[in-house]
Amino acid sequence: MLRMRKKEKQTKNSSNQPPQTQNQPLSKSIQENLEYLKTVFNNCSDIVFREFLLAQKEEMKLALVYIEGLTDKNQVSEEIMKALALEMPMATSNTEISKANALHYVKTRGLCIHQVKETRICGDVVNAILSGNTILLVDGHDTAVINSTQGWEKRSIEESKTEIIVRGPREAFVETLRTNTSMLRRKIKNPDLKIETMELGEKTHTKIALLYVAGIVNEGLVEEARQRLARIKIDGILESGYIEELISDNAYTPFPTMAHTDRPDRVAAYLLEGRIAIMVEGTPVVLTAPSVFIEAIQTPEDYYERSIFMSAIRGLRILGMFLALTLPSLYVAIISFHHEMLPTPLLLSIAAQREAVPLPVFVEVLFMEVAFEIIREAGIRLPRPVGQAVSIVAALIIGEAAVSAGMVAGATIIVVALTAMASFTVYYSGSIAFRMLRFPLIFLAGSLGLFGLISGLIVMVVHMASLRSFGVPYLEPFAPIVPGDLKDSVVRAPWWAIKKRPHLMGQNDPRRAKLGIKPKPPRKG
Repeated sequence: MLRMRKKEKQTKNSSNQPPQTQNQPLSKSIQENLEYLKTVFNNCSDIVFREFLLAQKEEMKLALVYIEGLTDKNQVSEEIMKALALEMPMATSNTEISKANALHYVKTRGLCIHQVKETRICGDVVNAILSGNTILLVDGHDTAVINSTQGWEKRSIEESKTEIIVRGPREAFVETLRTNTSMLRRKIKNPDLKIETMELGEKTHTKIALLYVAGIVNEGLVEEARQRLARIKIDGILESGYIEELISDNAYTPFPTMAHTDRPDRVAAYLLEGRIAIMVEGTPVVLTAPSVFIEAIQTPEDYYERSIFMSAIRGLRILGMFLALTLPSLYVAIISFHHEMLPTPLLLSIAAQREAVPLPVFVEVLFMEVAFEIIREAGIRLPRPVGQAVSIVAALIIGEAAVSAGMVAGATIIVVALTAMASFTVYYSGSIAFRMLRFPLIFLAGSLGLFGLISGLIVMVVHMASLRSFGVPYLEPFAPIVPGDLKDSVVRAPWWAIKKRPHLMGQNDPRRAKLGIKPKPPRKG
C-alpha cells in the first residue's frame, strides 16, 4: 500500500512539472506557446511577457519574451516593439499583410536587430531566453524569432591585477566571452584565428570557446582538446578551474599542467606558438595548453624589454624559485646534521641565538612556516585595505614576539622571510606547488639531513619528467633536450635569433621569422 501511494504521489508531481523542452515543437497558436513558456518559467519574476499588435491590426498578435536584466531594454523598445507596432505600416504601405505572411514581413522589413535567428524547437527557445535573447512569437506560425539583444551589466576592461608589468599592454580579460574574443581579434588580425564555441554544464549551459591559429597548431592537439571537452558531463561550469581539473593529463600532481592567465597579450603569444586557449563565460581567466615547467619563470615583459636584461632577470627568478622550495629544508639539514658546512663565526652566532630556544630547529622552522602561510592566506581573503595592514602587522608582531619570547631564533625568522619573498618571484600557481612541497622537504631534511633533501628533489624531478601536457613533455626543452627551444628557456635570445616556434607545438609552420633580420649598423659612404 505504501508503495502504491508513493507511485501515485510521483505521478501527481510529474503531472505538475513542465513538459520536456528539448525536442518539443512549437505550436502555431501564440497562446499555447505563451502558456507553455509561462509553465516552464513558473515563479520566475524576472521573465517579461509582452503582448502587442502588429501595425495596429487586431488580428495580428505578437508577443515578446525576455529576461529583465539580461537584455537591453532600449533595443527591445526601439528596434523591435516600435518598429513592429508603429513603423511597420510605412515600410509595407503598398503591401497587404495577412496572417499567413506576417512572419515573412516581420523578419524582412519589421526588425532592426543586427542578428536574428529562427527556431521551431521549444528547447532552443528556452535556452535563447536564458542567454539574454528576446523571443518574438507570431500568431499563426510555429516559428520563433530569436533577437540578439543581450545587454547585461559588465565590468569594464582594466589592468591585470595578477600579472603586473612595467612595460607592455595594460588591458586584461573580463567576464564577458565576446569581449575577450574581440581583444584577441584586435591582436591577431588573421582569419586563421579560429574560435569554436560550445556549451558545457547540464544546468548552467556555460559557453566555452576553443581558440587556435589554423596552419600553426597541430590538428591532433585541437582534436584532443575537442574530445576532452566533449567528455565533460557535469551539472555546472562556473570558472575555468572546473575545465582545468576535468581535462588535465594528471589529476594528482601538484604542478599545473595547464597554464592560466588574464592577459590577452600572453594568450596571443601562446596561440602564435601553436598552442590552444580555452575561454569560459563568466571568468577573466583563460586556460592555455600545452604548458611546460619553464613557464614558471617567464613573464610577458620578458619579450618587451631587451633580451640581455631579461635573461639576467630570469636568472634571479630561477634563484628565487630554488630558494622558495629548498631554503627552509636546507637550513634545517645544516643546523641539525651538517654543522661543518658553515663558517665558524656564523655557526657560533647561530648557536648563540639558539641557546635560549627550547624547540628543535625542525619544529621551529615548521611552526614559522605554518604561521606565515596562515598570515598570507588571511591577508588574501580579507578586504584589500584591511588585508595588507593585517598581514604586515601580524608578521611584524609575531616575528618580534617569537624572538623576544625565546621561541624562535633570529636566523630562523630571516630564513622564513627570505623564503616568502622568493616565492613571490614565481607566478601564483607555481608558487602554490612550491609552498606545499616545502613541507615534505622540511620533514625529509629534519629526519635524514641533506640525504633526505636531495632524495626528495630527485623524486620531484623524476615525477616532473613523467608528466605530459596534452602529449608534450613537462620538462621540455630540457628533457628531452631541444636545442632550438633552449633559446627561450633559462635565457631569452634576441628576437632576431628566435627563428622557429617551439618544436613540439608549432610543427606545422615551424618558421616564425625570416633569416637575416639581425640589425646591423649602416654602411659608410
